[in-house]
Amino acid sequence: MTEYFITHETPIDDAVLNTIAHIPTEHLPKLVAPAFFQKLADKDFMRIGTLLAQKSFDEGGCPIGGVIIDGKRQIIGKGHNTLGQENDSTTHGETAALRDAGRVAKLRGEGPVDFRRTTLFTTLTPCEVCCAQIKHRCNFKKVVIGDVTNAPSTEPILRAGDNGIGTVVILEDPQAVALYKEYVAKRPDLNLIDWRGHKELDKAIQAGEVPATFAARAGRLAGMSITSASVAMISLLSGN
Repeated sequence: MTEYFITHETPIDDAVLNTIAHIPTEHLPKLVAPAFFQKLADKDFMRIGTLLAQKSFDEGGCPIGGVIIDGKRQIIGKGHNTLGQENDSTTHGETAALRDAGRVAKLRGEGPVDFRRTTLFTTLTPCEVCCAQIKHRCNFKKVVIGDVTNAPSTEPILRAGDNGIGTVVILEDPQAVALYKEYVAKRPDLNLIDWRGHKELDKAIQAGEVPATFAARAGRLAGMSITSASVAMISLLSGN
């Protein structure tokens, strides 16, 4: 009989959910009783996503987390955005969870994952690129969104068309909303690059909506001379 680290009797709290967020997905079946996952509500899986977002934020990245569960409410994939950590503009919270699910399936000797009977939890409303992946590549049975306060809801995009997601639920996590708001205030450059690319960052700087020092931090400064960029970088390093 398997002796689980987290059992059906284990209380549901942020400490336990944070532990689950940090355990590699392939080890969860050995450490967490299936019955524990089965008693989790959608808000609990969303909180795991939020704790993954917090992990990313603490690493200097974008605080967006994703969790995928199967029909038995077991976690099959999870992850977070890695733009800040790895300069990877393709790995959003949703795609990180997708890649993780595929990686774990590969470890079990299985082929590509069929996501049509699974549920995706994402702490922030998906961008249009992720919406396409969610709809056309994966066609999830259900998508749960944890924050439509800090970005326009893409629920209509997810629902539209022949491949539209049948069930899209807005289940805002106050902790996720507060965390992303803090992040946007601290790193408007990464927020703009992650959503729209450097072009939108340039526009925001030229409009005076984002200080020029953030462009130097992002590694480029369109429309400025080398001297001006150097001044901006010196200002950034000096804390002015």
